[in-house]
Amino acid sequence: MDSSLVGLLIGFFLVFYAIFSGGDLLSFWDFDSVLITIGGTLGATIAAYPWSTLKNIPKVLRSLRPKNTLEPEAIIGVLVGYAEKARREGLLALEDDIESMGEPFLQKGIQLIVDGTDPELVRSILETELSFIEDRHSANAGVFDTMAALAPGFGMLGTLIGLIQMLRNIDDPSSIGPGMAVALVTTFYGSLISNLICQPIASKLRSNSRSEVLLKEVMIEGVLSIQAGENPRIVEEKLKAFLAASRKAVSRPQAGEVFTVEGNE
Repeated sequence: MDSSLVGLLIGFFLVFYAIFSGGDLLSFWDFDSVLITIGGTLGATIAAYPWSTLKNIPKVLRSLRPKNTLEPEAIIGVLVGYAEKARREGLLALEDDIESMGEPFLQKGIQLIVDGTDPELVRSILETELSFIEDRHSANAGVFDTMAALAPGFGMLGTLIGLIQMLRNIDDPSSIGPGMAVALVTTFYGSLISNLICQPIASKLRSNSRSEVLLKEVMIEGVLSIQAGENPRIVEEKLKAFLAASRKAVSRPQAGEVFTVEGNE
């Protein structure tokens, strides 16, 4: 089970456990507070970002689900295998493997070197694409950062609205307690949305982005090393430098083996 789901389940369980242990759930429910907090947060976020960014949010949320992702160690093994094949049969021999690659970024890099593109131009093209990927990921995480910052503010706004309405009926002492409770519920919603939903999602997106960027940086260096005709052992050692010391055990591919890279998008 994915750690994000485990964390959310633990968080919600503890919150609702605290609610049930001290009262009933209905005392923490107020429809108007939900409208103010969620509606205000969504409205302000929509106002802050262009539709081109907002329309990607459903896809971004789906990407948080656990899936089989290619580890850097695995891609290093794939690239070393390509280096061995290129040294043995030439760069053009890699053209047969392009269609079987499930990773578009790697496909583009191998296609560029097979076409005889200048190495500096290959690096420039791939790094430019990687820069756009990073910018897109940053914008997606920024949406949830914005929501995390706005939700407590709208929670406080709802509380102020509730207090104003409560003070209008201050002549009735029996209404002060229930009115205060309803007012504070809005602040509770804002804090819950910010700290248990939006901030964790933003952090998870950044973590996923760092992993994907690392993978693509490994691909760039691997592709350029293959184009330069470097020894496969040198290619392996160079690419292993991207990994932490605890992750440097790379499975060496068999010469002539055909590799299929699982998509990461």
